[in-house]
Amino acid sequence: MNSTDLGNLWDRVFGTQPAPEQWLVVVTGTLALIAVVPNPIWRLTRNAITIAHEGGHGLIALLTGRKLSGIRLHSDTSGLTVSRGRPTGIGMILTAAAGYTAAPLLGLGGAWLLVDGRITLLLWVATALLAVMLVMIRNVYGALTVILTGSAFLLVSWLASPAWQSLFAYTVVWFLLLGGVRPPFELQSKRRYGGAPDSDADQLSRLTDVPAALWLFLFHAVSLCSLIGGGRWLLGM
Repeated sequence: MNSTDLGNLWDRVFGTQPAPEQWLVVVTGTLALIAVVPNPIWRLTRNAITIAHEGGHGLIALLTGRKLSGIRLHSDTSGLTVSRGRPTGIGMILTAAAGYTAAPLLGLGGAWLLVDGRITLLLWVATALLAVMLVMIRNVYGALTVILTGSAFLLVSWLASPAWQSLFAYTVVWFLLLGGVRPPFELQSKRRYGGAPDSDADQLSRLTDVPAALWLFLFHAVSLCSLIGGGRWLLGM
């Protein structure tokens, strides 16, 4: 690849692309909402939120100096991230807190890139993160899920026109923002009936002596504030 090709690639990835028209932004948000609200569809699309959830655990584990042993994603949309290090302390607390906050914060970051016109950059960053995550996957279903998701991002970023890239990216970001809201409510419902005794909120409660309900409130606050902030950005409000 010569210098001209490298320059073109740089401009393609780091350059800006036009945002879709306002009505198309609303359409992408509606598509994302349809992917989140109906239970039959959510049972499938929730796999993408699980990827973000477990990826959040894994990324923060590495950033806080823990050793990441592996990530497993299951067909029931549950997942498990195993890291080694001190069983207590700030690193473990941040790692445990990163799961339910990952999808909405990724959505918020994605909305920031989109309003700056960095649509292709967002797609390439997502592809790179999924490629790194794939290395740490330790089961076949998890590997297949990440490969299919990463392939979708790669194909759109490489082959699609700027208009289709824009529609895809906006739909994905809306999905992260909207899809990040539902899991804390699901966890709250499970805990109300005595389920999920070893949830992230309960682990954080044992680590910090802060009631699990307050950690659950934090998950709600992050997801809802991200949706409001990211939604306002996407809609140009």
